[in-house]
Amino acid sequence: QVQLVESGGGLVQPGGSLRLSCAASGFTFSWYVMSWYRQAPGKERELVASIASTGGSTNYADSVKGRFTISRDNAKKSVYLQMNSLKPEDTAVYYCKATYATYARDYWGQGTQVTVSS
Repeated sequence: QVQLVESGGGLVQPGGSLRLSCAASGFTFSWYVMSWYRQAPGKERELVASIASTGGSTNYADSVKGRFTISRDNAKKSVYLQMNSLKPEDTAVYYCKATYATYARDYWGQGTQVTVSS
């Protein structure tokens, strides 16, 4: 069975840091573009960051550039999101996504809550 399991969320103060992890299983991880999305209450789901299958190319939403870093370890079948200088507006449920565009195939994790509050 395909599975994406996020972890690492929690409550942090503004300016703090968190590192999210997503562990994948049940598919050929190295073939997939991996992304992190987030959805805050009352807002649409938005793309936060993505990383190419090789790990050589990354993209970030303007709102997180310079603060967040996406990385992957294909041997461990995991993708990570290092979040620094967190702001209250970063509060959301963060989701891990695997994409194989050729076949319009997407896999989603269950999400992990990130709350930034003083």
